[in-house]
Amino acid sequence: MDFDSIVVRYGKGEHFLGFAKKTEQITAEQLWHAAAEAAASKQAKDIVVLDLRDITSFADFFVIATGANTRQIQAIADETETQLRNLGERPNSVEGYQNAEWVLVDYGDFLIHVFSEKAREYYDLERLWRDAKRVKL
Repeated sequence: MDFDSIVVRYGKGEHFLGFAKKTEQITAEQLWHAAAEAAASKQAKDIVVLDLRDITSFADFFVIATGANTRQIQAIADETETQLRNLGERPNSVEGYQNAEWVLVDYGDFLIHVFSEKAREYYDLERLWRDAKRVKL
């Protein structure tokens, strides 16, 4: 039997609550699709999904989105995390949430990148990973 730990995140800390039985396996495709829909529900702009399976082994997909300001970027990251938690998935790590110029949510098989317009233009992941296939949403 497979179990996931239940952790509540608050402010600057986390609190372990126990274990819950894992639900059915969900594919990476279903998860990135849920993440893209969650980002769209918070009016994220320029949502792009890159399929990295043929060019790297560290992740299968990138979900890339842009928010207009710090609050919206955090709201997009929060909503994607909430929707994926509802599917039984929890991130391995979340980086950049406080600054909210580039929030990276790592789910292992796929990564969610939520950028400010300025940071997205500067880092230009689509150019960096130009050999990746763009997935139609």
